[in-house]
Amino acid sequence: MKPILTQADQAHVIRAFGEEIHVHLSGEQTGGLFAMFSETTPPTGGPPPHCHDNEDEWFYVQEGTVSFFIDGQWTDAHPGDTVFAPRKQVHTFKNNTSKPTKMLIHTSPSGFEKFFAEAAEVFARPGAPDMQRVVQIAEAHGIHFVS
Repeated sequence: MKPILTQADQAHVIRAFGEEIHVHLSGEQTGGLFAMFSETTPPTGGPPPHCHDNEDEWFYVQEGTVSFFIDGQWTDAHPGDTVFAPRKQVHTFKNNTSKPTKMLIHTSPSGFEKFFAEAAEVFARPGAPDMQRVVQIAEAHGIHFVS
């Protein structure tokens, strides 16, 4: 590995699930150790409850109030708060406010950013996204949506 500088305007932008993700460090840049991205979530947005087989994930709230489902309960996180979601633990988050929220997110090891990139291709197609295809992509990356 070598040192990396990703300038703000150089982050790779991915749009999926109604969210905008800026990949600041990918697994290719970190030797697979981790990925780092920022995510803007619109009002009422957020992913379905899910768990990861492979990655631990942590969130640093930068703007707004984000409601997290972790350890079986909902808890609000505010700017400056950090939430850790270990692999194999069901979690999700939701923006229950009227303004977009912004978080800095890390996953370790990397790979989660590849799921987002593949899912973004489905969301970029005209019409409603093929959610069965999104679920297939998720499963291939060890991500499981739960009810």
